[in-house]
Amino acid sequence: MAASLRAYVFLDSLQPQHAAHICTTSRGYFPVPGVASLFIEIAPGMQIHRTLDVALKATKVTPATLVVERAFGMIEVHHEDKGEVISAGRAVLEYLGVKEQDRVKPKIASNQVIRAIEPYHAMIIDKIRYGSMIEPGESLFILETEPAAYISLAANEAEKAADVKLVNIQPFGAYGRLYMCGDEANIDEAQKAAIKALESLEGQDLSGGRDPNR
Repeated sequence: MAASLRAYVFLDSLQPQHAAHICTTSRGYFPVPGVASLFIEIAPGMQIHRTLDVALKATKVTPATLVVERAFGMIEVHHEDKGEVISAGRAVLEYLGVKEQDRVKPKIASNQVIRAIEPYHAMIIDKIRYGSMIEPGESLFILETEPAAYISLAANEAEKAADVKLVNIQPFGAYGRLYMCGDEANIDEAQKAAIKALESLEGQDLSGGRDPNR
């Protein structure tokens, strides 16, 4: 069965909190801050094994994440040499028979800021997070994207732009989810940077819930 490209996200410099979150949640080879990183999401999910095989055989990249679901599959690979990561991406695109622009254009499914979060709300989020803890009174930025892997770009650019804390990120599944916290001004800057990054990507429109590459 042929695979279709849903998300293709190249990060030139993985930010410290983002790298730490990957180390906390992944079972692969951990990245360090500053390495180049590539997230690829395809459909159907089981085809992600062949995709990873192609990337590893063609280059020296190492994988941190491999997620296999029935509908979608996602990998993250990284290397300190940006050229290796770019070459891995090219090898995958050639294998899939597509160009980078054939990816699905990211869609923002939910975008909200909760200001001066209440103590009980902060407590319940802290129970389920894998990153930093949110404190009562801080602002909380929540973002959802479709396809899911694009949330990695939003998180990385938001961390570059503002002094914020990464609470949680989920870059796989039906939707990607990001939780960030900080003071009001920095959260506003993080939100702007995340949205700008997503809107800057070229791709094919996802309409009616159907992948245009299929």
